[in-house]
Amino acid sequence: MDGIDVALIRTDGEEIVERGPAMTFAYADCQHQLLQQALADARTIRQRDERPGSLGPTEQELTEWHVYAVEHFLSNNPANVEIIGFHGQTVIHRPDQKLTVQLGLGKMLAEALAIPVVYDMRAADVAAGGQGAPLVPVYHRALAATIQDRPIAFVNIGGVSNITAIGKNGEMLAFDVGPGNALLDDWAHRHTGIARDVDGVLAAAGAVDQATVDRFMAAEFLKSAPPKSLDRNSFAGISMDGLSAENGAASLVEVTASAIARAAEWLTEPPKCWVICGGGRHNPTIMAALAAKLTNVGPAEDFGFDGDAMEAEAWAYLAVRSLKGLPLTFPGTTKVGEPTTGGVLAAVV
Repeated sequence: MDGIDVALIRTDGEEIVERGPAMTFAYADCQHQLLQQALADARTIRQRDERPGSLGPTEQELTEWHVYAVEHFLSNNPANVEIIGFHGQTVIHRPDQKLTVQLGLGKMLAEALAIPVVYDMRAADVAAGGQGAPLVPVYHRALAATIQDRPIAFVNIGGVSNITAIGKNGEMLAFDVGPGNALLDDWAHRHTGIARDVDGVLAAAGAVDQATVDRFMAAEFLKSAPPKSLDRNSFAGISMDGLSAENGAASLVEVTASAIARAAEWLTEPPKCWVICGGGRHNPTIMAALAAKLTNVGPAEDFGFDGDAMEAEAWAYLAVRSLKGLPLTFPGTTKVGEPTTGGVLAAVV
C-alpha cells in the first residue's frame, strides 16, 4: 500500500511486449490511514458488493486518486492509450469462501479519463474455484523470453510474497509463498509510527528470534502444496509478544526470506536465477537475507526490468488478454480447473 504505479506498454497480450515509461505516486499519510481503516472494515464482508463502514467513501476516493495519477502520467508521457488495466486495492481475499474484493470503480475511472478500462480481474478465477492469485505469472512468462537461463524464478515481495517459476519450455508454476512486506510494515508502523521499515534499518538493528520464526514457519499454509494464495492478514494472529521493535522486525525479515527459500522445495528444478520484484527488493536487509539462502539472486533491474513498474505493466498486459478472451490464470498458477479469462470491461460511450 505504498502508492499507485502507472506504466505504459505496447503489447498484443501474447509474445510482443514493448515497455515504456512508468511513474509511482506515493500515498500521503492521510491516504495510507484511509486504506488501513478500509482493511479493518473489510473484515466483516460476506458478499462481494458489500461496502461496510468506510469502504464506500474510500472506494470513491481511491478511484479519484487513480484518475489523478493517470492524468498526471499522460501529461508527462503523451500517448494514445487504447485500454487501461485497473487493479484497485485488495481489502479482502478469501478464495476458500469464493470471496475476493478489490476496491475501485472501473466505470468511474473510464468515464473520467474517456479511456476504456478492464477491472475486477480476479473474480472470475475465484468463482471458477481458483485461488484468484497470483495473476502476474503470464506476464512474467512473456518477460522471461528475454532471459536465456532457465529455469528462472520471479519473486514478487509485496504485501505477501509470491513466486512464478518458468521452466525450460515455458511451463509455469506460481503461488503465494508467505508473508512479504505487510506484517513488517504493520510492525514498523505500530512501533515507530513510520509506515514501513525504511531501508531495512529497523530489522538490521535487531536479532532474529528463532522461536518466533519457527512459529511462523510451522503454519499449515507453508506446508500445503501449491498453487495457493494468501490474504495479507493470514499470519497476523501469530504471537510476537515480548519482542523489541528491532528484534521483531529482524524476525519478520527472516520469515519472509525463509518462506521464499522454502518455496524452492515445490519446484521440479532449482532456478538458475531469482528475479526479485516488488517493494521488498528496496529493503537491503531482506535482500541480504535472501542472498544468504539463494544463488544468483538480485533485484529486477539486474536482469533488465523495472521492478517498480512490473505489476502495473502486468495489469496493462492482462487487460489486453482480457479483451481478446485469452486466459489470465491457469491450473499451475491459481489451481483453477482450466485456463480462465477474466476481467470486466468498462467501455466509453
